[in-house]
Amino acid sequence: MTHPADLSATEAAARIAAGSLSPATLAEACLERAAARDGTVRAFVSLEPARVRQAAAAALPGPLHGLPVGVKDVLDTADLPSQYGSPIWAGHRPRADAAAVALARRAGGVIQGKTVTTEFATRHPGPTTNPHDPARTPGGSSQGSAAGVAAGFFPLAFGTQTAGSVLRPAAYCGIAGFKPSYGLIHRAGMKVMSESLDTIGVFGRGAADCALFAGALTGLDFSARPEAAPRIALCFGPGESLLTEDSRARIEAVAAACARAGARVTPVPLTAPLRAAVEAHPVVMNAETAHALAWERNAARALISPVLTERLDWAESLPATALIDGRAAFATARAAFRDLMAEYDILLTASAPSEAPLGLEATGDPACNALWTALHGPCISLPAGTGAAGMPLGVQLVAPFGADAALLGWAGWVERVIGA
Repeated sequence: MTHPADLSATEAAARIAAGSLSPATLAEACLERAAARDGTVRAFVSLEPARVRQAAAAALPGPLHGLPVGVKDVLDTADLPSQYGSPIWAGHRPRADAAAVALARRAGGVIQGKTVTTEFATRHPGPTTNPHDPARTPGGSSQGSAAGVAAGFFPLAFGTQTAGSVLRPAAYCGIAGFKPSYGLIHRAGMKVMSESLDTIGVFGRGAADCALFAGALTGLDFSARPEAAPRIALCFGPGESLLTEDSRARIEAVAAACARAGARVTPVPLTAPLRAAVEAHPVVMNAETAHALAWERNAARALISPVLTERLDWAESLPATALIDGRAAFATARAAFRDLMAEYDILLTASAPSEAPLGLEATGDPACNALWTALHGPCISLPAGTGAAGMPLGVQLVAPFGADAALLGWAGWVERVIGA
């Protein structure tokens, strides 16, 4: 029988509803798993077992009733510190939950703890290791959330994405990560860095878990399954030159499996507007982050990491019009992508260039994700086997803005086809 800490969120919810599993038992199983493994994984930045047990005993009825949830530490929590991965904010105690956290509690979720984020959800890593190999990164910036789901510390978790901070960690850790359409999950109470890009997303063991969690937060029904096979645009994307041989082969194998199952798979190139958005992404991301961190740069510049300082200094060296031009490039690319996808249901591409790299000093390259984040549509990474080193690989599905329900339905179809 599956250990409670290894259950998917949908399986755990079904058992709780049937009375064969209690919220208290599930919370305790996850706490025991964390006690056994978090000394190595280091997914939590804040964990208070007594508070978890109290919350499990008092969990509200709802779609997430009794399900443990990890919260990335860029989302405020009223009962736990919110430190944003920075010593500048050490010990900070917000008065209120972020809107997304409050909605998770209202839906019956049990906040299991705060999870490690890179510094301000950018690139300077925290201490988290990959649950499949502690010598490798779990990705970032949502590293504690992805690693915690993979390790069985909670079946659901919050992440955020500005470039690839949900999709890449999901791929590296062998779980599902869903970045919904921009703005679908409210950002009130989030330490926002990039106004044009930052999006709250979710992690689970598969597409159904992500659908359950996102639906509980938004009130939308993401449970529908498509009746036919999809029209798939196959695009290796802006990260194509970085793809390892096994990563590229995995994308091709998934495309072939979908075609055998009845999908119409058509290779599509990156058009000029999409390539322009790729070039604009670092300009917009870093310029907006420099604005967001104005107080920190004034009050505690020495406590900001060198890698982030270098990026912000670069952004501030650009003419002010560069940000305006970058946002305009995004708008043009979104229109072009909408037109491109008029003939397709989903786009299939890589979640990451490779398996999780060795070392903890960096979190991997977001080249496979940044463009799709800029386009504001929903994206999901699904587990898709392992690579040459035996580490997880993922595949990414992308859809136009607002097509979240359709994307999640097609993600379930792809999972069934590839046996994920």
